[in-house]
Amino acid sequence: MDAAGKPGIYDHDLDRNPANSAPLTPVSFLRRAAAVYPDKTAVIHGERRISYREFRERACRLASALAGRGVGRGDTVAIMAPNVPAMLEAHYAVPMLGAILNALNIRLDAGNIGFILEHGEAKVLITDKEFSGVIGPALAQLESPPLVIDIDDPLAETGELLGETDYESFLAEGAPSYDAGQPEDEWQSICLLYTSGTTGNPKGVVYHHRGAYLNAIGNMITFGLARDAVYLWTLPMFHCNGWTFTWAVTAAAATHVCLRKVDPALIYPMIVEHGVTHMCGAPIVLTALAHAPEAETVKFGRTVEIATGGAAPPSAVIEAMENIGFRVTHLYGLTESYGPATVCAWQPAWDDLGLQERSGLMARQGVNYLTLEDVMVADPDSVEELPWDGETLGELMLRGNTVMKGYLKNADATRRAFEGGWFHTGDLAVRHPDGYVEVKDRSKDIIISGGENISSLEIEETLYRHPKVMEAAVVARPDDKWGETPCAFVTLKPGKAAAEEEIIAFCRDAMAHFKAPKTVVFGPLPKTSTGKIQKFVLRDQAREL
Repeated sequence: MDAAGKPGIYDHDLDRNPANSAPLTPVSFLRRAAAVYPDKTAVIHGERRISYREFRERACRLASALAGRGVGRGDTVAIMAPNVPAMLEAHYAVPMLGAILNALNIRLDAGNIGFILEHGEAKVLITDKEFSGVIGPALAQLESPPLVIDIDDPLAETGELLGETDYESFLAEGAPSYDAGQPEDEWQSICLLYTSGTTGNPKGVVYHHRGAYLNAIGNMITFGLARDAVYLWTLPMFHCNGWTFTWAVTAAAATHVCLRKVDPALIYPMIVEHGVTHMCGAPIVLTALAHAPEAETVKFGRTVEIATGGAAPPSAVIEAMENIGFRVTHLYGLTESYGPATVCAWQPAWDDLGLQERSGLMARQGVNYLTLEDVMVADPDSVEELPWDGETLGELMLRGNTVMKGYLKNADATRRAFEGGWFHTGDLAVRHPDGYVEVKDRSKDIIISGGENISSLEIEETLYRHPKVMEAAVVARPDDKWGETPCAFVTLKPGKAAAEEEIIAFCRDAMAHFKAPKTVVFGPLPKTSTGKIQKFVLRDQAREL
């Protein structure tokens, strides 16, 4: 329409049709890679090599078998597995059906897993036998358990089979030529991922096909993935669908190298054996690699790209990584933004700076991804942008196609997250004159330990259930290995006595072990005149411990 409301010259006979408006979906990446490079190695797992032709056939078999069991558009298929081929195959098979993939955090306890399976209404659960000790009790909580399919991976060290059938037998039920085609609409849901319960029960974050496609392309461009790239899976695939690298590596027709657990003694030899070029991981992974015993390290004689998220690793770790042969890229994102949303894009002028200056610049969260529309540091209430002065503190906000659809069955939380037409990250940041953002603090007191989000409220609730505890508050304590660990400040009931070990053991019995406090400090808690606990005082105390 023109300014007068009349049809313009481009409004006639130029409508959308199947020839010019195919919905975007990352499922198309595997279809193309298998067609163009059918014999290229797509996946390496131990001694096993899977070509792109076989990768696609296995994904089609899985989709076909699921369809044969009644799985279709809008159904949820959960998977509890480490970085194994079945996890990669599920990232294509499930969306191929128009179903929603729910990759479960393998570090959660049975209570959380049970909640997620019920809340997400999982129709099928694919689970690696290593996690039967958690999955068994989780399934026992459910009135209507899903169909359970076991991954009987020979590289798994332990575990029992719980399901009706094993994964390979289930694939045999499907057809290798099965193809459900494109989604009807790229806004269709593709994945369901749960936050780590930062306000009690986890919130279910829903992705769409368009966002998954675009963020994968953004990763491929930002991280320099090409056809000859070899990507080692040191980042869990359950984390934001592996930050969408589950699709990005395939988009580049590169090679996935699976790894069941992060261990420098395994990683260094694999870099050499497979010619690894790219990796991702939380800062704790970089720390583990930088400080690995000399007996576990192997010289690989070339530069390996490694991306990390959240808080930048200390300068000493960066220096050690550079000396070994790694080049570090700092990314920032959340579950709600499909993983990486910003990158500390390197400037050539930084090359000649000293390590301390370079590390300081690298610590910033940077600028928006090519595939994210925009970032802003703004007043959280008015949603008005704040000055780019490197000092004015506001909330970091995101906007674009790589922001979630919303929270499953939680309209109020979705509305709050999108107030003012921007996604509110909850992270407090400044924006520097050069446009780079830098996160300074985290609202809501989220503790990030080893790349995992931990709710201080959840720990406090557990502490208050201890019969000897009168008051409790939990904050983050800086930690060289984990980045941050939970530190509990506790006031005991009059006449009661308890040791630090007793409090920690109580928490470990009640929740996933990584969430339990690592430090307990006893004494009265600082409060305002109205009785509110002053967490900023406790954070200062935790830093001094």
